[in-house]
Amino acid sequence: FAPLLQKLIAVFGWMGAMSRETGLPCTYAALQSIAKEMPLDEQIAAMRAENDNGANIVAQIALRGNGIIMAWRGTVHPFRFRPSWVRIMDLPWAEQKAHLLDPAFKAQLLSEENDYSEVPEDIMGLIMVVGGGWAMQYEMDADFDYEPGPDASIAARAAAAGVDPADYAYDLLCRDDATGFAYLPILNYADGNLDFLESLQRSDDTVNSLSDGGAHCGTICDAASPTFMLQHWVRDRRRGGRIALEHAVKRQCRDTALLYGMEDRGLLEAGYLADLNIIDMDRLKLGKPWLAFDLPAGGKRLLQKADGYVATIKSGQVTFRDGVMQGPTPGGVVRGPQRVDL
Repeated sequence: FAPLLQKLIAVFGWMGAMSRETGLPCTYAALQSIAKEMPLDEQIAAMRAENDNGANIVAQIALRGNGIIMAWRGTVHPFRFRPSWVRIMDLPWAEQKAHLLDPAFKAQLLSEENDYSEVPEDIMGLIMVVGGGWAMQYEMDADFDYEPGPDASIAARAAAAGVDPADYAYDLLCRDDATGFAYLPILNYADGNLDFLESLQRSDDTVNSLSDGGAHCGTICDAASPTFMLQHWVRDRRRGGRIALEHAVKRQCRDTALLYGMEDRGLLEAGYLADLNIIDMDRLKLGKPWLAFDLPAGGKRLLQKADGYVATIKSGQVTFRDGVMQGPTPGGVVRGPQRVDL
């Protein structure tokens, strides 16, 4: 990894030089990876060394494991490389489902080995985890905790049920009329917990963010991250420390606005945009993800709703009430930095 590591260190030098020359912040995705080409603590250290030299680099941190939500109709699932699945993968869903719910088909598929012959070498490790890393895959039940412990893994639950993990995973995906989900965090979960994010959330050189711009909308569903921050990190977290509500609001609102030059929002002050969410913290809850097929040519995307949003207000107008659109659309395209007019 030495040549790659040198390139990664050079990237921070380039970001630092760009930031110093332009006077603008640079951001990057700071993720914990099991591949460990450059461990997260070394990324943060390299960033801070540049900032000590006059740069303004800000690390975008995700607040939960970044991974794959797997389902029969998703982009990938644990049985994607079994020959029986390959034979039906291009059939209409109704025919696929009929096969999947047929005990004979299940028995045949589970008797097969994964065929990785067409998998590129550089992603073989990841694909093998997808196809059988049962200790790293988790059952997404009704009250799923995105910081699952070892006892929530498919391997552990299969052992408790006295069945083979592949058998358990197959039945899991077949639940609710074959719409079950399994969760495989491939980034930000190398330690099996989120403890490493506690200090980063209290740092001025990080921002709660991270997005791939919809590039993997059939495998991940991270648009719910602001709700997750409030539900998990502020209210419900059981496996470590939490953060204060006022700190979470600052992180999500003012800190994000300032990073991207939107100085006219993020505060409740005279002269600022009246953009508000009114939230019932006692009712706040992420729902189960689901797959919608509403993109061009029937393309799929994962969606996830949340309860507890009493009202969403944009520029003083109520746009949503209890999750229902109210009609007004006062928003517009934002072009460049925005200054507050006091």
